[in-house]
Amino acid sequence: MKKFLFDLFPLILFFVAFKFYDIFTATAVAIAAAVGQFIWLKATGKAIEAAHWINLTVIVVFGGATLLFKNDAFIKWKPTVLYWLFALILVGGKVFFKRNLMQKLMGEKVSMPTAVWDKMNYSWSAFFVVSGALNLYVAFSGHYTESQWVNFKVFGLMALLLVFVIGQSIWLGRHMKEGGDAPDTLAAPREPKEGH
Repeated sequence: MKKFLFDLFPLILFFVAFKFYDIFTATAVAIAAAVGQFIWLKATGKAIEAAHWINLTVIVVFGGATLLFKNDAFIKWKPTVLYWLFALILVGGKVFFKRNLMQKLMGEKVSMPTAVWDKMNYSWSAFFVVSGALNLYVAFSGHYTESQWVNFKVFGLMALLLVFVIGQSIWLGRHMKEGGDAPDTLAAPREPKEGH
């Protein structure tokens, strides 16, 4: 739970700053929070996951462009770019490098057949693609205000993620019971976790 809240720290500050000020102040606060988060991880010797590097890069690039050009379109693209990058990494890892990154992340805790790991990998990719597309719709369709987009970014996307995780848990529970000891399940020691 602490790690979950720590990862949400820049998003929470973004939301609070937006409610009291505006999108540009909120963007600057989110950038500062993400950089501060990264510095704290470095200073305390905590593990810096690949997702931290990706998130920091995206918020600095798109947030920086928002502030530099005084154009909130950049920060509105940020969730979509982040999600689509995750989808690309998951699919690219499997297609081009024959590595299932979901299995790499969770393989030490969960034992399942390779086919099930592959389905999980692609289902997460699909989730990220759909979530990214939904963000663009809410941000740019003209049907929603900027405040509604911020609420969707903070609460809507989080709710979608929680629903998806619950669905995945139910689905995984069934497959773990049926196929946990399948012959094609990896039995060798896994590499240490590197990374959201």
